Amino acid sequence: MSRTEVAVPDGTPYEDVHAGLHSEQGAFRGEHPGRAANPVVKVVDLAWLEFEKPDLDRAERFLVDFGFVVADRTPDELRLRGTWAQGPCLVIRRGPRSRYVGHAMLAASRSDLDRLARSTGGTVEDHRGGHAVRLVDPSGYEVRVVAGVPELPALAERAPLTLNFGTTTARPNVPQRPPRVAAQVQRLGHVALETTRFSAALDWYLETLGLIVSDFLFLDDLRDHGPTMAFMRCDQGGTPTDHHTLAMFLGPRTGYAHSAYQVTDLDAIATGGEFLREQGYQRVWGIGRHIQGSQIFDYWRDPDRLMFEHFADGDRFDCSVETGWSPMSTSGLAQWGPPVSRDFLGTKPNPALVAAVLRALAVDDNDIDPRTLRSLMKAMSA
Repeated sequence: MSRTEVAVPDGTPYEDVHAGLHSEQGAFRGEHPGRAANPVVKVVDLAWLEFEKPDLDRAERFLVDFGFVVADRTPDELRLRGTWAQGPCLVIRRGPRSRYVGHAMLAASRSDLDRLARSTGGTVEDHRGGHAVRLVDPSGYEVRVVAGVPELPALAERAPLTLNFGTTTARPNVPQRPPRVAAQVQRLGHVALETTRFSAALDWYLETLGLIVSDFLFLDDLRDHGPTMAFMRCDQGGTPTDHHTLAMFLGPRTGYAHSAYQVTDLDAIATGGEFLREQGYQRVWGIGRHIQGSQIFDYWRDPDRLMFEHFADGDRFDCSVETGWSPMSTSGLAQWGPPVSRDFLGTKPNPALVAAVLRALAVDDNDIDPRTLRSLMKAMSA
């Protein structure tokens, strides 16, 4: 099962999907609206991600090499940040094994937290200088909705490179020499998650937190099933937001797929990738440009094999852009770049995957059945 953005097949114009001009795609417009009519609240961004790691020193070495700055460190907790004036991107606590715990999302105001608590039966608690309501989504992920948490001040960073284009000479007599150093992470962009309970989780994020779907993916030979992947963005009305803050897809496991962090430009991705390679880390897939979201991407694994993405130049949509529908297939993962790796797809048979498939098929309260599983396998092997 693919663990990130899957897109339209080769040759399908991206803008046609969003405009609904393909009749084949447009026929799905009534399948799911991609947004709730009256959500409880509308979160405005992804605040940070929470992990557990048994070795904080090893985690810190990789993440600093990846481009983060240590914001705070105690014997049992590590907080890492980007260059922008925001909160931390990552909160990593010492734990018995490496695992993804959950994510924090930013509410527009404290009053939104009060409304959320009343609707869900939760409690507004003090949290890191602000307030939070702790929830659990239908997949079992911890979701902390926060407001009023103090921001960290901005840090100095390299400006985007000045580029010459065709006959336009923007830097006469000035050579281009970006240093081969760790990329500077600016901010957290999105997290991608796999779930066996896709339908319930999708509706929960739309109805409870007010996310809206930028793009749905569906199984081409199982069209009565509905969507099997959603790229969800925050709804800030006329203010554009990232094409997806949360990407979620149906699979035989429930777990973390990857998280993505913005850097300033393509050269930061490329030189940062060369630096990571020189430190002995494993590139998963890249460099390329996605179709869904348009990001220039580069994926790496940390020493515990969790996947982290550098990205630049992603799409940003306001609330006027309607939901697109595309078939799920490996053939449309990127507009350009190297062939997608088996490591990225996560489809190589292994005992853990086989056990997860058997567990998913044995449970009634999920969206996995033999027919769906066969279609997922077919889509990801095309």
